[in-house]
Amino acid sequence: MSFPVWSNIPPMQIRVCRELWCLSKSNRCVTNSIPAAEGTLCQTGNIEKGWCYQGDCVPFGTWPQSIDGGWGSWSLWGECSRTCGGGVSSSLRHCDSPAPSGGGKYCLGERKRYRSCNTDPCPLGSRDFREKQCADFDNMPFRGKHYNWKPYTGGGVKPCALNCLAEGYNFYTERAPAVIDGTQCNADSLDICINGECKHVGCDNILGSDAREDRCRVCGGDGSTCDAIEGFFNDSLPRGGYMEVVQIPRGSVHIEVREVSMSKNYIALKSEGDDYYINGAWTIDWPRKFDVSGTAFHYKRPTDEPESLEALGPTSENLIVMVLLQEQNLGIRYKFNVPIARPGSGDNEVGFLWHHQPWSECSATCAGGVQRQEVICKRLDDNSIVQNNFCDPDSKPPENQRACNTEPCPPEWFIGDWLECSKTCDGGMRTRAVLCVRRIGPSEEETLDYSDCLTHRPMEKESCNNQSCPPQWVALDWSECTPKCGPGFKHRIVLCKSSDLSKTFPAAQCPEESKPPARIRCSLGRCPPPRWVTGDWGQCSAQCGLGQQMRTVQCLSYTGQASVDCPETVRPPSMQQCESKCDSTPISSTEECKDVNKVAYCPLVLKFKFCSRAYFRQMCCKTCQGH
Repeated sequence: MSFPVWSNIPPMQIRVCRELWCLSKSNRCVTNSIPAAEGTLCQTGNIEKGWCYQGDCVPFGTWPQSIDGGWGSWSLWGECSRTCGGGVSSSLRHCDSPAPSGGGKYCLGERKRYRSCNTDPCPLGSRDFREKQCADFDNMPFRGKHYNWKPYTGGGVKPCALNCLAEGYNFYTERAPAVIDGTQCNADSLDICINGECKHVGCDNILGSDAREDRCRVCGGDGSTCDAIEGFFNDSLPRGGYMEVVQIPRGSVHIEVREVSMSKNYIALKSEGDDYYINGAWTIDWPRKFDVSGTAFHYKRPTDEPESLEALGPTSENLIVMVLLQEQNLGIRYKFNVPIARPGSGDNEVGFLWHHQPWSECSATCAGGVQRQEVICKRLDDNSIVQNNFCDPDSKPPENQRACNTEPCPPEWFIGDWLECSKTCDGGMRTRAVLCVRRIGPSEEETLDYSDCLTHRPMEKESCNNQSCPPQWVALDWSECTPKCGPGFKHRIVLCKSSDLSKTFPAAQCPEESKPPARIRCSLGRCPPPRWVTGDWGQCSAQCGLGQQMRTVQCLSYTGQASVDCPETVRPPSMQQCESKCDSTPISSTEECKDVNKVAYCPLVLKFKFCSRAYFRQMCCKTCQGH
């Protein structure tokens, strides 16, 4: 297999650094419109000896100075993702002040930041935010049909993906890979989804806040506004039926009701007015979430664990836990926290006021953290912390916050992710970024010399994929096309070789489905038509004078095979007349050349040109003399 031989055209003729041209073997100038490789020697009108760098010819040995990137200013905060209930807005900055160049480093730190917005609760009766996102697909056909979609947050699904259940059908599907920013990760958590990932939200509805609820579900409380109720119910009815387990007062939180062991009995829930919410009227509900009394009750009935009922609360009415007994009651444990009733004064007779909590701990030990003074609601009579809904929301003061621990952090190693291995087998190398950095602000870092980090520098490269590569097919060059014209074939040898090409294996050790072809069709153009081919002329039939001679005439194809396709009109002759030179026998001067008297046909011998024959020439010597 042959290839053209290329040579560089002199750089004075063409700008090599911008577009590399080559001279082919046939003296044609060709290019693939890409610049020459970095470091290719070049010259210009004012640079006698240079090399190519980023498309320009620069003096040989020079290297443009690298410039590390710097962050530009943050953009204005964007629109809030929700109008109520706790959304997020974002702000962007770009690594363009300056942009990295000449091999400089890209900026370190956050490119996008988020903050909470519109954290006020949505109006009473508002549609659940995740539920609305599922409902938006009601008018869109799914597999040719329309469904009413409800949120599905069961096991095995990502909390920040929009999984929706087809109402009335036993299937769910992912309608969107990510919910809208600000959607709660799950019903019993304040954490929200941002960019498809669950991010922590404090009980003050602030993104990244450390504010936590106490056991009474009071944000920043000390757990003094509620009492813990625990109990064990093991009564039973002789004939079965519904039986009361415990009453749960209004405002209860962290409710848990659980069987001690698996049974055929069922936990039920109803109101004081005997309206059953779960497992009523001898009808057993499917395990799922029930929105009851202002909170979500999770009813679980696994196949291999006891039945349970759980809710975070607070409840908005008094509830009664029942049990539908169908066999001996082996026991039900329950616990919940109820608000403390203040003796001698009802909630309507006492005042409530907003108070700032003491400063929280700093959110960071260095590089600038934040301290907050949360706002809580307290009773005026005993200064105890109560739930925020007891205080007037319109008079709630803003939360105070201040910067703290603003000194830079100690230098530390920044270790990037490993890049892809250079080879998939037979030992490659992979690299990662290792930098010595120091945080100087909440979202700002600076890069230092390696010597500023006191600990041992982590590895920047390591070997990878050291396992041997499997045998592979190796194809040799194609042969020439055979025959030389018309349809034919090219052949080549295909071998099963080791990855380093040092060993040859049996063909069975390489995958048959990926074997390259060993023969392909080819054509070198149309074959020439058959033609007449003549042989050499044979010996003249006469030894003296006129005679005949013969030759072979054949119709042959370009391969030399006999054919019948030659045109007869151009067929060469296979016989022609010939003349042999006669030996001149000297006649004795004493012997007279004369015709034999009895031969009367000598004129005819001359007429028919038989004088070339020895017999007639002798018999008609005089007549044939000179002929």
